[in-house]
Amino acid sequence: MHIVTRKKLDRRTFLRGAGASVALPFLDAMLPAFAASDNERRTRLICIEEVHGLPGCTKWGSENFLFAPSTIGRDYELVPDNTLKVLEPWREYFTIVSNTDVLMAEAAQPSEVGADHFRSAATFLTQSHPKQTQASDLLCGTSLDQMHAQKFGQDSLLPSLQLGIEPTDKGGGCGYNYSCAYTDSISWASPTEPLPMIRNPRAAFDMLFGAGGTATEREMRRKMHASILDWVVADIATMKGELGAADLDRMDRYLENVREIERRIQLVEQRNSSGERRELPGAPPGVPDSFSEHVRLMYDLQLLAFQTDMTRVISFKTGRDASNRSLPESGSDKGFHPSSHHGDNTEAIQEFNKICKYRMEQTAYFLERLEKTVDGESNLLDQSMIIWGSPMSDANVHNHRRCPLVLLGGANGAHRGGAHVKAADGTPMANAMLTVLNRLGHERASFGDSTGELSI
Repeated sequence: MHIVTRKKLDRRTFLRGAGASVALPFLDAMLPAFAASDNERRTRLICIEEVHGLPGCTKWGSENFLFAPSTIGRDYELVPDNTLKVLEPWREYFTIVSNTDVLMAEAAQPSEVGADHFRSAATFLTQSHPKQTQASDLLCGTSLDQMHAQKFGQDSLLPSLQLGIEPTDKGGGCGYNYSCAYTDSISWASPTEPLPMIRNPRAAFDMLFGAGGTATEREMRRKMHASILDWVVADIATMKGELGAADLDRMDRYLENVREIERRIQLVEQRNSSGERRELPGAPPGVPDSFSEHVRLMYDLQLLAFQTDMTRVISFKTGRDASNRSLPESGSDKGFHPSSHHGDNTEAIQEFNKICKYRMEQTAYFLERLEKTVDGESNLLDQSMIIWGSPMSDANVHNHRRCPLVLLGGANGAHRGGAHVKAADGTPMANAMLTVLNRLGHERASFGDSTGELSI
């Protein structure tokens, strides 16, 4: 058992039990050490990739301002059908960056023509062109999130966390002589080392909370339908005896959140193991059939990871290129990839936009949760830099020019939102990412195919 005294708590205090380890959120009892350390104020970085671009990047969509507003600067208007309209309550937290290109996702030689879906993901955070190969001689670039993790995440228990939604277990080649490693991951620890994305909420939960020291212990606990908190109940009681009223309230709310997320995962597992027909028959029991249920679980796990300071760097891949999955909760029964090939038909573009607006609603959910989570003297949205974007613009023609990019969060004062920034024609998206890196404390002259910083 971890013995608690009336001394100030360390930021990395844990509740411990048999095979379980539950980190604590920030408490007032940690204030002196927290306030004295610049290290504890480092900004959280979240990188979110959307595949297939946006309807607002089509010719008709851009003319109707479905992504980039009609004006630049701070006095822009988001039309009702703009995909970002659902984010309007957080307008002062986000910057719309339009008209940047991801040329590294384009074909560099004739054999690469048509393979955009199989190399796009690898280019998003590296802004580097993947080597065409199905063998082990992978070559791309080091991704932005991993650069940040390598410089600022090494004192966290998890230097970074990589999460995803779609399956990434096809192995081998995906198409056009490209390894599936390029399609499956947006995080690259080095130009030759893509990092796996965790799809299963249960796996992510167990990684964060050490839920059982062995597979046998974890299986036993799940069969008992017991909460991980039941395994650390003695430490919880001891800890509560040493906390003030404000910390007690904060701790109770945090523990309830942990229990609720675990309960949601258990319900998904029970439902998916009942023998009833599944919409995603090949998915693990812990993966919800509902897209929004899955995404929100993953966002809530990210929130806990930040709240407990287990990690400060997360990448999140919300889809897989060329996914034919339909999202009925969006109000459309068309597959995601087929809907992006709209043939420039106005009605088909609007149908695609219906799906994209639904997917953006999940990001709005995350922003609300971050904003409502107090950490020290501010909230997690104030302390985070979120990069949301796509390495593709108009998926109908596999175009990588004028791709969508949005920067969100206060980044501990390093980012001020509320504006639409339109880059000059031919500006690499890498310029905006170079600017983000340097605002987060890096001193880099270049990144990917950048030509300089972009004023945001």
